[in-house]
Amino acid sequence: MTRNPNRRRMITIYVAVVLLAAFVAAGMFVRVPYVALGPGPTVNTLGTVETADGPERVVKVAGAVDPNPKGNLNLTTVSLLDGLTLFQALGKWVSPSAELQPRESYYKPGQSEDEVRQENLAQMSSSEDNATVAAFNYLKKPTAVGVTEVADKSPSTDALADGDRITSIGGTPAATMEQVAVVLAHHKPGDTVDVDFLRGGTPQHAAVTLAKRPDDPTKAYLGINMRSVPADPKLDVTFDVGDIGGPSAGTMMTLAIIDQMTPGDLSHGEFVAGTGTIDPEGQVGEIGGIDHKVRAAKDAGATVFLVPAGNCSLASSKAPEGIELIKVETLSGAVDALNSLGTDAPRPHC
Repeated sequence: MTRNPNRRRMITIYVAVVLLAAFVAAGMFVRVPYVALGPGPTVNTLGTVETADGPERVVKVAGAVDPNPKGNLNLTTVSLLDGLTLFQALGKWVSPSAELQPRESYYKPGQSEDEVRQENLAQMSSSEDNATVAAFNYLKKPTAVGVTEVADKSPSTDALADGDRITSIGGTPAATMEQVAVVLAHHKPGDTVDVDFLRGGTPQHAAVTLAKRPDDPTKAYLGINMRSVPADPKLDVTFDVGDIGGPSAGTMMTLAIIDQMTPGDLSHGEFVAGTGTIDPEGQVGEIGGIDHKVRAAKDAGATVFLVPAGNCSLASSKAPEGIELIKVETLSGAVDALNSLGTDAPRPHC
């Protein structure tokens, strides 16, 4: 029996082509359990964003001392690409500007992208409230709790209205939402609490009988949505950062408020960017993805970057040339550092 070498060669080529096709198909369509991180967009908190009603300020203080400060105080973000194929993951793995991380680090088991997005937006909303309180604490101006919505058929339906500013509840001053929450935690459904508030600048009073919270009938329910606001009704702070979530823009939003509430420009002619969480007391907290954020800032033209102290090691080890890294631990420290720009005064560096 003789063998046909041509036939054997054809079979070998066919098998190789099939295997190659299978590999290409797997690379193009098989998803891997990783996400890719990289530099994201930056947004000037002193600038504007386009909305359906036209341009709106990213951070706007109605009644501000300096409503149009010049310069850049850019918040920074990290891009996150999910649903990677094998080939896409390999491409990101060799890219110097990308980083692969396990998907489970960013998505809880069974959590959808929309659920993650809603969670991030809730964190941003909380960060905006912290920014307002931190800025006004720094400026030594009082804050109150603003009513943004009254639930239908709730205990507050006939007592409170959108736009009211709660100044005290149950005899306790209400400068922050946390203070309201503490008071409610000490009451039970059926209790009546006194609420003092401003409506259109006029002091008002109401006695509200608390109901059962819809998600936990053992806890008291006031029936309103709230946000932190200046106690002075002539002032108001609003935010429009677009579809950006998470808590890490807090420090830069706080600085934007302060810049509008004080004369002069905090950036002092420099393109300033930065990151960091903020709490009501003005403590700056570390964040994730600092190396990507510094790169994003440099690509956008930043010359100065405000780095939370806890992120300094990684930021300085991977920072591109031509950008000054200023270490910040507190809001007052960040303002002092910015006010030293253009002078010989020392400032903390990473």
